[in-house]
Order: sequence, then C-alpha cells, then structure tokens
Amino acid sequence: MKCSVVILNWNGAQMLRTYLPSVVKSCQQSAISDQVELVVADNGSTDNSLEVLAKEFPTVKTIVLGQNYGFAEGYNRAIAQVDSEYVVLLNSDVETPEGWLEPLLDYLDAHSEIAAVQPKVRSWRDKTRFEHAGAAGGYVNELGYPYCRGRRLWGVEKDQGQYDEVAIIDWTTGACMCVRTQIYKDLGGLDASFFAHMEEIDLCWRMRNHGWQLACVPQSVVYHQGGGSLSYDNPRKTYLNHRNNLLMIYKNKRHPYGVLFVRFFLDYAAACLYLLQGRAKSCKAVFEARRDYRKMRKAY
Repeated sequence: MKCSVVILNWNGAQMLRTYLPSVVKSCQQSAISDQVELVVADNGSTDNSLEVLAKEFPTVKTIVLGQNYGFAEGYNRAIAQVDSEYVVLLNSDVETPEGWLEPLLDYLDAHSEIAAVQPKVRSWRDKTRFEHAGAAGGYVNELGYPYCRGRRLWGVEKDQGQYDEVAIIDWTTGACMCVRTQIYKDLGGLDASFFAHMEEIDLCWRMRNHGWQLACVPQSVVYHQGGGSLSYDNPRKTYLNHRNNLLMIYKNKRHPYGVLFVRFFLDYAAACLYLLQGRAKSCKAVFEARRDYRKMRKAY
C-alpha cells in the first residue's frame, strides 16, 4: 500500500458525518486510489461513532482501540497496524478537496531527505484565511516557542499566495501530517506521555535531530475547523501546552538549560497575566504544568 490516511476519532460522530465524506470522495478520486486506504481509529468513543462508521461509511477501514489513549498514543497504536509506505495523520475536523493528497506523496517520492510534509491549512470557516493549527508551516524560535507562517499570535493572515513556494520548516502540523511510516515507527512515534498538544512538534524536532528535513507543500490545501477538542483559553489546554513545551525543549534542544532558565520567568509572567485577565484556573494550570514537568523530565 502506498499511503494510509488515518483519522483518530473520539466521540466525534457528528464530525465524521460532516467531514469524512470529503475525505472518502477525495481519496476515491485520487489517481492512485487503488494505493490509498482510509482508516478511522476509534479512541474508545462512548457515542455512536462506531455505528455511524459501520452504517454510513462501510468502505472505511475501522480500528477499534477500546479506550481513549489520547492523541499521541492513539495514533501510535493505530499506525502500528498499518503497513503502507506513507501515513497521513488527519484530524477528524478536516475537509479535503480533490487533489490534496498527490502533491504531498509526489514531493516525498522526489525528495528522499524529507521525512514529513504538510499542506497549506486554511480555515474551514473562512476558506480565504489560514487556520491557526499549522497554517503554512511551523517553526520554533530560540526560546522554544512554536509559531507558524500565516499566523500572528491569535490572528491569521489571508492567503494571498504569499506562501506558495515549498518551504523547509521546523515542524508539520498534526492536523494533516504526511510522514514516512518507517521513520515514524523507528523514532517511536508521538510521545505518549504528552497525551495531546505539541506532540507533533516534538516528533518533528526528533526527526530534525536525526538529520531529516520537513517541508510545507503549498500545492496541497486542506480546510480545518480547529478548536474541536479544547478551546484556546481552556485551562486543560494551557496546562498541556506549558508542560509539553518544557518537556520538548528539555528532550530535544542542545544545551537547554539557558533557555529553560529564561522560561522559568516567562512562564510565571504568563501566569500573572492570566490572573490579571481573570483566568485564575489558567494561572493555576501554569504552576501545575511546571510542577509536573519537573517530575516527568526525570524519565528522559
């Protein structure tokens, strides 16, 4: 099999009904449709997701994981059961138009030094603008903060062709990442201890540390709803982002201690800002994130 498109689902029956038809159609319309399989891995859903898949999408292969392993381990367990050359990690709230897959596979075929690629990710709500999660390719600055082309803090740019050239990037979005399956498996996949958030950036950083490159291929475009799991100001998301970002820096950055020293002050400054904004739970989440980071880093 050339490529497996794997969607991780958890209690997302309505999202499957909304977005999966476009993925099914685009895969069937592909020039290499006979070499592409579409897989939905169910992460222990308690809604009627499995019934919806069986009745409304009988051509889609289903992997039943049995419990909610989180984004990272859920994908690891699903991808362990596929045997294709490439695998696409695709969020369940992504609409895929005709022709989105071929440019990604063609670029990987032509560039053996590239481990993973992503398309341009536009907003499903406003298809003229980029979407926050991935946009036109991700980078990591000197302090370990991730950012994207086409995204400015919480604002996004209109896509006016400013990122229409293939670019080498630091990380590809987990909303739509096409990766060489063997590299994914060789590097241990996504870090399950992250559970969710920034696990794809961590994996991409590990790829780069092993000499691989990553790219955004703008000839491919998908449309992402975003915010389907946790809203940007959810304290749980604040916790995971702060904790996992620190773990990622500790794991992957050469000589990380100078950056981590600076981040000590910046994290608590962020906690103070949350408190001033009336977000007491988010403030508490930063303290909890730093506490758990100190506990978890010993494992690395």
